[in-house]
Amino acid sequence: MAKRNSASERRKQITIRGLGGLVGLENVAGLKLGFNRHLHFTLVKDRNVATMKDYYLALAHIVRDHLVGRWIRTQQYYYNKDPKKIQNGWQVEEADDWLRHGNPWEKARPEYVLPVYFYGRVLHTKDGVKWIETEVVLAIPYDTAVPGYLNNTVNTMRLWSAKAPNDFHLHHFNVGDYIQAVLDRNLAENISRVLYPNDNFFEGKELRLKQEYFVVAASLQDIIRRYKASKFVCKDPRTCFDSFPDKVAIQLNDTHPALAIPELMRILMDIEKLGWDQAWNITKSTFAYTNHTILPEALERWPVAFFEKLLPRHLAIIYEINQRHLDKIRSLYPRDDQRLRRMSLVEEEGEKKINMAHLCIVGSHTVNGVAKIHSQIIKDQIFRDFSDIEPAKFQNKTNGITPRRWLLLCNPGLATLLAEKIGGDYIKDLNQLQKLHALVNNDEFIHDVASVKQENKVKLASLLEKEYGIKVNVSSIFDVHVKRIHEYKRQLMNCLYVIVMYNRIRKDPNKYFVPRTVIIGGKAAPGYHMAKLIIKLITSVAQKVNNDPNIGNKLKVIFLENYRVSLAEKVIPATDLSQQISTAGTEASGTGNMKFMLNGALTIGTMDGANVEMAEEAGENNMFIFGMRVQDVAELDKKGYNASQYYEKLPELKAVVNQIASGYFSPNQPQLFSDILNMLFHHDRFKVFADFESYVHTQEKVNQLYQNPREWTKIVIKNIASSGKFSSDRAIAEYARDIWGVEPKALQIPAPNDSQDI
Repeated sequence: MAKRNSASERRKQITIRGLGGLVGLENVAGLKLGFNRHLHFTLVKDRNVATMKDYYLALAHIVRDHLVGRWIRTQQYYYNKDPKKIQNGWQVEEADDWLRHGNPWEKARPEYVLPVYFYGRVLHTKDGVKWIETEVVLAIPYDTAVPGYLNNTVNTMRLWSAKAPNDFHLHHFNVGDYIQAVLDRNLAENISRVLYPNDNFFEGKELRLKQEYFVVAASLQDIIRRYKASKFVCKDPRTCFDSFPDKVAIQLNDTHPALAIPELMRILMDIEKLGWDQAWNITKSTFAYTNHTILPEALERWPVAFFEKLLPRHLAIIYEINQRHLDKIRSLYPRDDQRLRRMSLVEEEGEKKINMAHLCIVGSHTVNGVAKIHSQIIKDQIFRDFSDIEPAKFQNKTNGITPRRWLLLCNPGLATLLAEKIGGDYIKDLNQLQKLHALVNNDEFIHDVASVKQENKVKLASLLEKEYGIKVNVSSIFDVHVKRIHEYKRQLMNCLYVIVMYNRIRKDPNKYFVPRTVIIGGKAAPGYHMAKLIIKLITSVAQKVNNDPNIGNKLKVIFLENYRVSLAEKVIPATDLSQQISTAGTEASGTGNMKFMLNGALTIGTMDGANVEMAEEAGENNMFIFGMRVQDVAELDKKGYNASQYYEKLPELKAVVNQIASGYFSPNQPQLFSDILNMLFHHDRFKVFADFESYVHTQEKVNQLYQNPREWTKIVIKNIASSGKFSSDRAIAEYARDIWGVEPKALQIPAPNDSQDI
């Protein structure tokens, strides 16, 4: 007689039969096989040691296996049908949880965990100042390898993750308030969980200040730990830090890490027991400050109340720095109270605030801007009081881009062509591109450069058709304006000109029109209403233009969703015309302009940021320069900017503005763009209308030149040949020599050898 099945065996059979609807009855044998496979290879168990929980987990895994195909297909369907980072023409934010699947390139270093302190109070004792009753957050380092190019050198980028200690607010748990203990723990770990995304706009939130201090405190502790562990220093504790500035250089990249100045002072005085003067000399000799913006709304000014709550010891140190600084100014300029007010680290008007840029200047040995014109504006206008006292402190360091990513990787066709003509060493010495000047009139080279550009345009056109369902004319000018969406970058002016082109075609459809594909891309800060409204206007105009049968393939407008580096690597090599049209005196430098130049795009732009130096290198006649210069903007400010004068003077501009105002591009919401129009007429700091006529006139020059492909390509070659200055290799070497006091040195690191015991 057959042996009766055990209860557990019957339960398994029932379960398997119940799954028949999922896997099909004919697959029951396969289900059993998969069950045993997961039991053995996923859970590393056999029937002798497996528990009921193991059986459950094995069953769950095999069920999931059979769900995966449908799961993936479902997500693909949602992806294809659901609108992306743009919804109904509006930018919609979505969290970028970039670590959800782990990061294979990083290595956690929990053995180097460091404490970072917040809150508490300051106590003055006979043994010195103590910061007590603080709350601690642990900083866990994660290291990423940064390989050099063909030199066997691999440096380290160290990032930090915040973690609450195991006993964080344990007293809550002890009295039964478990929920509060968990919430407090989450608040501590939020420090590295989310990043404030606002661009060029200071948002004074407590979490942001915590983030800035957390990174600064962890990094400085780590730097000092490694410094003291060096076999070359700290043999005598009394002179340990004398050579600190000779071994350590810290570059403050804008004001976000400005708290490093009072933090180093705190460590040197409170922990290492140095006196104020010695600590200050070390601190000032260690730090240098790079300014990246002159927009007043972007400069950090932290409320004193935040410091009193979060960082009371640092506030006391900042007050002392300021007092000594003002004493020096008072001795130089007796009875000049206005100068004292302008130069103070503490702003007294309204809510009391700390001016972080002033802290950086006072606490650093060198201050630099990131383009020649920007650095001059810093000296002559923004920080003139400081440069009057210490003119030698101020320098320029024009930005650069890496040719390895922005040519070799993203544009292999052009990179290979250049190597064939001038050799491959230009990738490590971009100045060698100057050799291309000798080939400007070489017909074969002109043809090859144009062919590479056309191949890149065809590839991009294919991507645009796949992603956006828009077929573009690959013979059209690929006119590209990609950067963060901001009023000063004037995507709005570009959009107005698109409408001008649209109106011209509609007015006379049979007239020849140089075809254009206008590509605009970028992200607006989540809280930046005007930037988001500009995106909505662009997408609304695109909707109208792209669906008008009278326009055909003469004009297409595409707004790139989720613009990012990987997309830029496809867009930039295919670009014919690069738009760099910020109001003169507002863009610090820009690096997109350099990327486009290196990849064979011509620039339409103002004399702003690094455009000025690009024009110096390539010749202004080899760029499409338009609009006011810095001095013109200043004169217009003095005279008073009246937008209505330009509106009444320029018929095409008037027609465009009236179309927007009438609801032509938003028929269901005629008043949708009223905020944009109100800004343009009444409080446009960036003077779109003032430059519009010159912009339109210069665009006509673009059209004329594009109709002569040979001459266009000759100027492309001249631009590529002149882009050597804008290598990051040059920029880094200048920082090293002029600010950090070090010379580049080839390290004799042996190449890897599998047989070596490393």
